[in-house]
Amino acid sequence: MGTINLIEEIRPSSTKDLASVYGCCTKTMKRWIYPYIAEVGEKNGRYYSVAQVKIIFDKLGLPCKVKH
Repeated sequence: MGTINLIEEIRPSSTKDLASVYGCCTKTMKRWIYPYIAEVGEKNGRYYSVAQVKIIFDKLGLPCKVKH
């Protein structure tokens, strides 16, 4: 799967969803996102928007489960 296909598959995600993709617990995921919270912004309800998820992927790198 290339980067172009990945962009089409990004969807709004909760902290739990992101933690699952990165293979960590939600507490760790929150700790990883915290330094970039000014750029990422607050969640809308319990989900990060597609734009926010793209920023998270940019800052933390693509998760191993997504890279091919």
